[in-house]
Amino acid sequence: MEGANRRDNIKSDLRKSDEPITGSKLAKLYSVSRQVIVQDIALLRATGCKIISTSNGYMIYENKKEYTKLLAVKHTQEDIRDELVTIIDFGATVVNVMVIHPVYGEITANLMLSSRKHIEDFIDKLQKNKSVPLMRLKNGEHYHLIKANNAKILDQVEKELYKKGFLI
Repeated sequence: MEGANRRDNIKSDLRKSDEPITGSKLAKLYSVSRQVIVQDIALLRATGCKIISTSNGYMIYENKKEYTKLLAVKHTQEDIRDELVTIIDFGATVVNVMVIHPVYGEITANLMLSSRKHIEDFIDKLQKNKSVPLMRLKNGEHYHLIKANNAKILDQVEKELYKKGFLI
């Protein structure tokens, strides 16, 4: 398969999928190396395709009829699961996590967590890799961009996080 056709197919696969697709899975599907997929993704991005990399693979991030809200939160590392589950249980998606570092400025990581399975996978990766969550850079202070199908969901999430003492 020629590169241009493969990239069209990758774009189509990402659009159809509700879940991220790993570079390894795409490489296997198209019988190419993972590095070829990385290059294909870079070329697709260069043409304006809004592909993001998450901890679970690639996704196309297209603005549908969605509402977003940036939440400033602070909690302990032990509260990560509770915070994330609170957000998704109301029907919202955790788009990213961000900290404002005094030296580096804004540091953002795409998450795209929308289910308990995504959250468990994310927490498992943190633990298995002995990674430090970004929130630790600022003593628990961080931001989440969340999205939902309507503003009411975002308001419900915000109220519940406030009740739990997570909002700054």
